[in-house]
Amino acid sequence: MPEAVIVSTARSPFGRAFKGSLRDVRPDDLAATVVQAALDKVPALDPSLVEDVYLGCAEPSGKHGSNMARVVATLLGLDRTPAATVNRFCASSAQTTRMAFHAIRAGEGDVFVSAGVECVSQYTDWAGAGGAKADAQNPRFAEAQERTKRTAESNDTWTDPRERGELPDVYIAMGQTAENVATSCGIGRDRQDEWGVTSQNRAEAAIARGFFDWEITPVTTPDGTVVTKDDGPRAGVTLEGVQGLNPVFRPEGTVTAGNCCPLNDGAAALVVMSDTRAKELGLDPLARVVSTAATGLSPEVMGLGPVEASRLALQRAGLTIGDLDLYEINEAFAVQVLASADRLGMDYDRLNVNGGAIAIGHPFGATGARITGTIINALRERDGQFGLETMCVGGGQGMAVVFERLS
Repeated sequence: MPEAVIVSTARSPFGRAFKGSLRDVRPDDLAATVVQAALDKVPALDPSLVEDVYLGCAEPSGKHGSNMARVVATLLGLDRTPAATVNRFCASSAQTTRMAFHAIRAGEGDVFVSAGVECVSQYTDWAGAGGAKADAQNPRFAEAQERTKRTAESNDTWTDPRERGELPDVYIAMGQTAENVATSCGIGRDRQDEWGVTSQNRAEAAIARGFFDWEITPVTTPDGTVVTKDDGPRAGVTLEGVQGLNPVFRPEGTVTAGNCCPLNDGAAALVVMSDTRAKELGLDPLARVVSTAATGLSPEVMGLGPVEASRLALQRAGLTIGDLDLYEINEAFAVQVLASADRLGMDYDRLNVNGGAIAIGHPFGATGARITGTIINALRERDGQFGLETMCVGGGQGMAVVFERLS
């Protein structure tokens, strides 16, 4: 059975939505830039051999619509290459890698592009990741939404509505899910702020030694500006500074702008190939996809999604958490990283060692592919072998991918 290996990665800088460096860049143009960059890193590969282009996007409408994957393929001259836009919210471009992995293992192709993009600045009609416009929401969830509102106003400890025979709030705002995790898991503001500062400080150190230069592809904006760095990381962030920020989602809550990710614009891409084709082309693959998993849980505590997804991916890989050299949990919110890491028994010195989305950013559809490049880069830098990528997903899911570094 062929193995699925990653032979190149690329990503754009991540811009702050609405006011950042990439605010005027179209998502299809941005995705085309990074997909081309990933292909350019494999000069031995004839792009016409790409079997399919998979593009993750959390809100595939407006400028993100019209099966954007096919738009991107056509922009790149891949008229004869099929393409699909995939939505698993925050795990969209982890799902595209999973699709390539499955196709290769099934013997249904040798070369795939796995990519993702989100330009929140270009949204014209949005209710938030995992949400939906009020007029598009199923009215059967109205009672659950009222319960969410009451819980937010009173800051009550979350309890599972299914245990009372009630529907969970599938349209719940992501910040409210974070507050639910905080109350139900007993994780206070201090720990969340400390992790937010850790993320920024680790990203600052990584930038200083040029860590992200390996993965970032410069992007030229419509006005001719060349963007080479992420907008989000901030130098000199201190706990004292973060502690002064006000809660965002509940008057008495714990989630602030300092301990959750911002809204972002960005894209990332991988070239995923069978090990047999890589050998034919004389390539040295970066990493092997060992296993993947997707799991579900209550939408109201979606931040705990990494727990069961990681356990299942590790079981499928025949590994334990102790076998891993590094792990990355997407930092949608500090509280869900902490709650998931605690339950998985992770060593915090191996977790998000170069900072995470709190500092770097989280353009929803691009994050899965971005994290893949980052963890491969980190394993290479530290001479590690196995790494885990995992994330929570709006609507109540978790996803995880296990990698083995090869070069």
